[in-house]
Amino acid sequence: MLTPLDIHNKEFKRGFRGYSEEEVDGFLDEVVKDYEKLYRENIELKETLDRVNSKLEHYQHMENTLHSTLVIAQETAEEVKLNARKESELQIKEAEIRGQKLVDEAMSKVRRLHGEYEELQKQYQIYRTRMRTLLQAQLEMLQKAEEDDN
Repeated sequence: MLTPLDIHNKEFKRGFRGYSEEEVDGFLDEVVKDYEKLYRENIELKETLDRVNSKLEHYQHMENTLHSTLVIAQETAEEVKLNARKESELQIKEAEIRGQKLVDEAMSKVRRLHGEYEELQKQYQIYRTRMRTLLQAQLEMLQKAEEDDN
């Protein structure tokens, strides 16, 4: 690439009936000034482009990091929901087991109490029958005693 210094130091051979040396030097001075300006602008633009590319890489890295973080957060949220669901299902099953156990115990108690009630009814019937028999025997004895007294 041609630099402004290259243009400034360029020497041309002199020829017979050539261009005016002053005009060529003046024009070359203008070209050097414009070329220097463009050359500096080009360098500045390259530096700006490098800075922008560097920032772009930084932001792309941040975007990738944020994306990874978001994915991890989503996975964590799904895992938390899944664990919560499993925990609630486990608690429901435990509650169902405890409830069934209470129902079974209550049914067992009802059967036991029903058995005791039937046993008490039998004993009551036996007692009534014995009392009736005893009272009938006593009544017969009273009737016999009255007959004997008469």
